[in-house]
Amino acid sequence: MEWYIYILVIIVGFFVGFINTLAGGGSILSLPLLIFLGLPANVANGTNRIGVLFQSITAAGSFNKFKVVSFKQSVLFAIPSVIGAIIGAFFAVNIDKSMLEKAIGVILVFMFFVILYKPEKWLYGIENLKSTPSILQIIIFFFIGIYGGFIQLGVGYFYIAALVLSAGINIIKANAIKVFIIGLFTLTAIPIFIFNNQVNFELGFLLAIGNIIGAYFATKASIKWGAKFVQLILLITIIISAIKLLIGI
Repeated sequence: MEWYIYILVIIVGFFVGFINTLAGGGSILSLPLLIFLGLPANVANGTNRIGVLFQSITAAGSFNKFKVVSFKQSVLFAIPSVIGAIIGAFFAVNIDKSMLEKAIGVILVFMFFVILYKPEKWLYGIENLKSTPSILQIIIFFFIGIYGGFIQLGVGYFYIAALVLSAGINIIKANAIKVFIIGLFTLTAIPIFIFNNQVNFELGFLLAIGNIIGAYFATKASIKWGAKFVQLILLITIIISAIKLLIGI
């Protein structure tokens, strides 16, 4: 690869890590870049997980350092997602994702208006999660995990929505739990992509460098600028993701 490709991938990785940590949908930048650089779509999907894993570890560690949320409780929400992600990753290696992307785009448009309709629900919430998730929450997180293992793109939106709407916590705490869950299920999904030779490690670790830096700055911005800032970023990235998925621009 030419030297400038290394710089480009790291820069894109930075923005992906920043966006993913604050909201979600950063893979809209990284997946097209990886495909543009010559990777087949399925390999780009697997390679992208390397950066996602490292950005999640970085963000979760930073949120934990600032004591935003207890990750001991988060594990209970992560377990059904991890199981779902393993199933989704097996489907991801050989299924066409175009129709799914259109469906997700429609859901994102709906979610955008839900946030606008009840904005206070996203800004204010209970201090802590209940000790154990409900049966409904287990089912919800299981199916989000399937989607995350399958395609990853935009999965952060669904975790934030599930945590805010079903658990009642605010968007900052939801974000902290989201990155923890995504880190765990990505760790379990990556070996499936590696086994199927769908990971380019050189590009994956270049992305990861940028992802780590972006995630670090995003956690500090989230805590410093508060829930309204995170909500704004969430709304912007949701509508951009929906347009991308529906129109393909």
